[in-house]
Amino acid sequence: MNRFKLMLGFVLIGVLPVALKAQQPKIGHFRAYDQSGINQFETSKADSVKFDGLKIRWGSGFTMQFQNLKHENAALNNTGTGANRLYPLSKGFMTAQANLYMDVQLADGIAMNVTSYLSSRRHNDTWVKGGYIQFDKVPFKGKFWDDVMKLVTLKVGHFEVNYGDQHFRRSDGGQALYNPFMDNYIIDAFTTEIGGEVYVQKNGFMGMIGITNGMIKGNVDSSIATTQDPNVRKNPSIYFKGSYDAKVDKDVRVRFAVSHYTNYSNAGSGLTLYSGDRTGSNYQNVMEKGVPGALPASTAIPVSGRLNPDFSKKMSATMFNAFLKAYGFELFTTYEFSKGRTKTEVDDRKASQFAIEGVYRFGKEENLFAGIRYNTASARLAGFTSDIKVNRTAFAAGWFLTKNVLMKAEIVNQKYLDFPTSDYRAGGKFNGYVIEAIVGF
Repeated sequence: MNRFKLMLGFVLIGVLPVALKAQQPKIGHFRAYDQSGINQFETSKADSVKFDGLKIRWGSGFTMQFQNLKHENAALNNTGTGANRLYPLSKGFMTAQANLYMDVQLADGIAMNVTSYLSSRRHNDTWVKGGYIQFDKVPFKGKFWDDVMKLVTLKVGHFEVNYGDQHFRRSDGGQALYNPFMDNYIIDAFTTEIGGEVYVQKNGFMGMIGITNGMIKGNVDSSIATTQDPNVRKNPSIYFKGSYDAKVDKDVRVRFAVSHYTNYSNAGSGLTLYSGDRTGSNYQNVMEKGVPGALPASTAIPVSGRLNPDFSKKMSATMFNAFLKAYGFELFTTYEFSKGRTKTEVDDRKASQFAIEGVYRFGKEENLFAGIRYNTASARLAGFTSDIKVNRTAFAAGWFLTKNVLMKAEIVNQKYLDFPTSDYRAGGKFNGYVIEAIVGF
């Protein structure tokens, strides 16, 4: 009976966007939460929505998954009692995830967004992801301001930091519709911080500079010095991005982007560029320790399958992206390198990763797709004397029943290389499949 209710509820959720379609107001400079939002990066300066009063648009993303993954490590004691015993896995449904979006057209060219995580793997209760105001126009009269704002966009608030292009294609809690695959990169560059961004766009070129508090949330706590690093300053994070996006002809599009993020001393709650995901990964509990009698709840190990180099005190990171869309074929590549340390270290450590994915979209309105992704990451982790490496290969396919409803599946294989023999990830690997149903509107 519970399964029947669950499936009935999901069907109703799928029908709901169609019923609300005629009632949804249009918001200017907006990225849609359905299929039409795929492959959109920064919002454009095109002004296609006439302002005729304050409007509120509600949207959401719902995701449900079925997982059948197996893992093992060099200890091969997954059913034993050793210290490196892995979490016992079995196939089954994961907790459903849901996001809630409120987009408000406050004035001509001025919009606000508030995003909440209604339910996620990391937090089953409701959390606010963040909120911001975006200015594509300003309420000042005069030709000077009109000319400036034809090129400039201002964004202020607590928002998803625009570092790299990969975060526009990642899964974010219940909003997994943009991502052709199940999870995000092994080193997942994503965080929300308090600050502002300034964009300048013209003829396909975009330049952006941003400054934030460098932390996932604000605090006014005093910082604590360590023996290794007495510096207690709370420096802001400064980052910039440049890109070129153009259509070669009506069926071919190219985009190149480079981003850099830096903070040379954050003595607050720590930098979180690689640990800022408050929803969790979509590979649940894989390659996690699970000692009998002390099995952690799944919410206590939220980022399974990922690698965090832990640059929480000091960080410098650079990402290069290239995107090609030719007819139904998409090619997206990423190369990233970074360095940094914690406040209990003296020397910087390094990390890097490379990813390439090819996706072919076909059928009526490209409602079907198939793709492959290869992702490899290497890093010197805190306390390690040599670099380690993690490799992942994933094959995925999906079907948009409507532009709001997506079914997709993935076969994944991930290996952990060069870990010390004492580490539970030594000789580790996981593989299997995950099936996902998504609604976005």
